[in-house]
Amino acid sequence: MKKRSLVLVTIDCLRADHVSFLGYSRPVTPFLESLAKISVVFSQAIVAGAPTYFSFPAIMAARYPLGLGREVLGVAPGETTIATVLRDSGYQTAAFVAGNPYLTGRFGYDLGFALFEDFMRSESSGTSSLPEEGVRAWSKLNRQFQRISRKTGITASVYDELYFHYCQWLSRRRVVSMNQLRRYPSADVLVCHAIEWLEALQDQPFFLWIHLMDPHHPYYPPQDALSSLGTAYISPLRALYLNSFWNRGDIGARRLERHKEEVVTLYDAGVRWADHQLSRLVEALQQRQRWSETIFAVTADHGEEFLEHGNRYHSPVGLPEQLIRVPLLIRTPELSRGKCLNETFSLIHLAPTLLEAAGITVPDSFQGSGYWNQVCSGHLPDNPAIVESVEGDNNWSVADRIQPRLIAVRDRDYKLVIRFRDRTENLYCVREDPLERHPLTAAVEKEKRLQLLRIAATHLRESREHRDPNLMLRARFREIRQQLSLASAKTETASVQNPFEIAAHG
Repeated sequence: MKKRSLVLVTIDCLRADHVSFLGYSRPVTPFLESLAKISVVFSQAIVAGAPTYFSFPAIMAARYPLGLGREVLGVAPGETTIATVLRDSGYQTAAFVAGNPYLTGRFGYDLGFALFEDFMRSESSGTSSLPEEGVRAWSKLNRQFQRISRKTGITASVYDELYFHYCQWLSRRRVVSMNQLRRYPSADVLVCHAIEWLEALQDQPFFLWIHLMDPHHPYYPPQDALSSLGTAYISPLRALYLNSFWNRGDIGARRLERHKEEVVTLYDAGVRWADHQLSRLVEALQQRQRWSETIFAVTADHGEEFLEHGNRYHSPVGLPEQLIRVPLLIRTPELSRGKCLNETFSLIHLAPTLLEAAGITVPDSFQGSGYWNQVCSGHLPDNPAIVESVEGDNNWSVADRIQPRLIAVRDRDYKLVIRFRDRTENLYCVREDPLERHPLTAAVEKEKRLQLLRIAATHLRESREHRDPNLMLRARFREIRQQLSLASAKTETASVQNPFEIAAHG
């Protein structure tokens, strides 16, 4: 029997309630909506961690993000992933990742891929020579003005407002197009590379992973995507202003709210563009007679917030539904009509479930379980999903990672959020309170609260007991080597450019 090929598409920042096949009113995903009619749709897919660096260990290695300790990010050297399993099973493997710095070889995501293109140094990465939004030109005079302005709240506000408009004036002088402003390669670039790779294949089974960044901020979608939504024209200059304004840290939610609708439109257009390019990818598979043998899965690493709780983007300062509930669609060749499963499904189970669908044995090292047989029978167990992260938004250094944990336990109707920073927990009925406005009092749903607390305690205990010390040490040694190499390169550069600066800093 011929092996089935697998395409896994992950879309950064795509929240579940912003796709048409899960009920969004705006027609942002017409292609995926048509694909959902012959696919399995998981309406309650929950990430195992957020943001990207806490989400992907579960997606690629079926391991909880803190399973190797808070110090470790990414996949450890030698760790088993869906890519290594399929490579060892005779698959051709390739990955095209749209310039996300957390999804690179530095964090082990090239494991198992014969071809791994992260677009970090590519001209197609969308890097612009324009000043970055909010970046301050720290001249000596400007630093003095800024220091003086902080003496009172009024003068600080005046300074921040004037400086914002000054930066806008500087940037506007060289704005030409959305492409010039975009930081990441758009979906069409990645799909073109993927199609080119597919054309070079013969009849071998393949595993293709594509990670798209089009909905990620800053939001600079192609004009074609905006037009296809039927919205009012948004010029590149207007998009620059909106992104700069939305990124301001000196103003509150009330002022930000005035531009929320336009910002969401830019975000939705990014989703629309990704959807359109996925239709091109499927068309290419059909033209090459590979579609009839291919499993096609689409999901996201996390969602995005638009002031629902006063927050923007996706920093791990909380685990609201807008961040942890994502779309998940799996199409297999034998499906002639779609089905929607409403049971809670954690992405910790995604890789093993995809392997089962492909007829490949699931490794014992995976913490997730394969549920494809239950999916096909329509009897998916409704097990609670666990989401874990470290509270904060800076994870480049090990010291920044040793922050208190943040855990959510989510079943179909309830979610318990545990903050270790202040030793509190909040229980929400997400069925009746989807925006999580009203945490239940301690006197309400005592049994449910106790049940979810026990699940969290069991998870923490098993996470420590089952930790693989060899993988943990390999990951730590990899990072130490990278830091030493980077420090050496910086020192060498500095010694050539300015030896006096080195002496001055000891």
